[in-house]
Amino acid sequence: MIVPMKKVSIIVQSKDDATALQALRSLGVLHVEDQNVPKGKDINSLREDIALVDGAIGILSTQDFSKKNPGRDINWLKDWKSVIRHTSDSWKRLDRVQEYASDLRGKIDEWGPWGEFDPGAIRGLAEKNIYVRLCKVHKRDLGKFPRGVVVKRLSFARGIINCAVISDEKVDIPFKEITLPEMGLKEMRERLSESESVIESAKEEIRNYAQYRENFINIKQALEKELRFHEAVRGMGQTGELKYLRGYVPQDAVDKLLKASKRENWGILVEDPSEEDKVPTLIRNPRWVSIIEPVFKVLGILPGYKELDISLWFLLFFSVFFGMLIGDAGYGLVFFALTMFAHLRFGKRVREKSVFVLFYILSSCAVIWGVLTGTFFGQGWIGQSVQPLIPALRDNRTLQSLCFLLGVLHLSVAHLWRAAVKLPSLRALSDIGWTLILWGAYFLAKMLILGYAFPDVAKWLLIAGALSVVLFTNPSRNVFKGIGAGFGSLILNIVNSFTDVVSYIRLFAVGLASVAIADSFNDMAVAFGYSNLLTTLVTSLILFLGHTLNILLGPLAVLVHGVRLNVLEFCTHLDVKWSGISYKPLER
Repeated sequence: MIVPMKKVSIIVQSKDDATALQALRSLGVLHVEDQNVPKGKDINSLREDIALVDGAIGILSTQDFSKKNPGRDINWLKDWKSVIRHTSDSWKRLDRVQEYASDLRGKIDEWGPWGEFDPGAIRGLAEKNIYVRLCKVHKRDLGKFPRGVVVKRLSFARGIINCAVISDEKVDIPFKEITLPEMGLKEMRERLSESESVIESAKEEIRNYAQYRENFINIKQALEKELRFHEAVRGMGQTGELKYLRGYVPQDAVDKLLKASKRENWGILVEDPSEEDKVPTLIRNPRWVSIIEPVFKVLGILPGYKELDISLWFLLFFSVFFGMLIGDAGYGLVFFALTMFAHLRFGKRVREKSVFVLFYILSSCAVIWGVLTGTFFGQGWIGQSVQPLIPALRDNRTLQSLCFLLGVLHLSVAHLWRAAVKLPSLRALSDIGWTLILWGAYFLAKMLILGYAFPDVAKWLLIAGALSVVLFTNPSRNVFKGIGAGFGSLILNIVNSFTDVVSYIRLFAVGLASVAIADSFNDMAVAFGYSNLLTTLVTSLILFLGHTLNILLGPLAVLVHGVRLNVLEFCTHLDVKWSGISYKPLER
């Protein structure tokens, strides 16, 4: 749920501004809203330090830091900048030498067919009137060289001859001359060997610094908090000898702030935020619901303070959507095993463990759906010996109907929730009306797309829903004005209600496509069979590549479709616009 906030204004004497903010930072509850644009050398310096540390963290994130930390805490050692600069310098040297080595390898590959020679010696011969030139010639053009030159074949490939043309005077030849390299193959290989030694040395230095990655993360967080403190000091408003700041504090932390103000002799005003205030959003949920938060962080979305927190419903429906979109018990077990491997391998390094719990749940949903539909690395190869737990889920018509039902339930939750929020206002009845319209649209979709009969009750649902929307969208003393607003809302959104319900058929379509891909690769593999070693290898390769492709496409489908149904369709009906500002209190 979104935690209620209070708006706080604090007044202090100008000489006590830093002391007051130090005390507020110790409390760790006030989200400060700057009254002026923060400026100053200290702020610029901190921003540069944060960029420096962030660069080092990015470098070390690519390295294996499995070595144990030697216990040297460099959080506030004087040499942490030196360590980071050494890290950055090693990375730059590594990048520069790797680029040089790559260029050398390309030249070695290019000049390898020409054989070993000394470019300097060839240039020296030219000074003695002995000219050696290199060119590529098609074998049919060998006779086009002028008389008086010696053509030495060096190598031959695909009809092209690499040759050296030797003459005692500079004779024009009808072929493009190849420019000599700066060094010969022997020197190229020697320099490549030296470069590879430097590369290994630089990598070893970076691996040694990688043990400090967690320290650098802590330093960055501390610097960010220090930056926020200085920004808060510079951003305070001033009137004469008084300075003031404004911010927001969770309602349950107001008493803590009032006690501090009494102790520190601050002037303080606590009030409810106005409609114009940009109130930050703080979300607190039970531990089992908060496991969905990593998804919101990856998407970079946060509901506004006046909006609703959909964490619970997102978790419930997203889990169902994941199961249907992956749609295979075998794939679910693969995801479960990968999650377990990542948990064991990287669990100690990941601060937010809830991501592993989330993937265990999502993988289990895919396994459950696969068991219900009898899908295990496809359906076709199982045959009649293994039946789905619910045979009706193998019927396309039934499955599409289920998708429509999920859609209308999902969107009905949104409107019933909005109605509950609007109570006791009569406007709550407009959302009840939209719920009725959604159910009417559900029966209409079944009739138009699946061929089911349109029940009489659906007609009355649509009529009752339309009347509720027209009459109660914006009830007003001016009846005609209220009805006009309701009628406009009905015209704009009634078609969207139908299309939104129908859009949930994507769960069926994507799941069916996944099964079809799996069965296609299974059929290809069966066609080769296991009659001998070669066919066994080909069959195994087909199965591995086919199912790996399907497994890789699965999360993409979930991201495109499973997330969309929650973040767009559901939130549009719930009127959540994801306009939130993250709650970031001053902290020590």
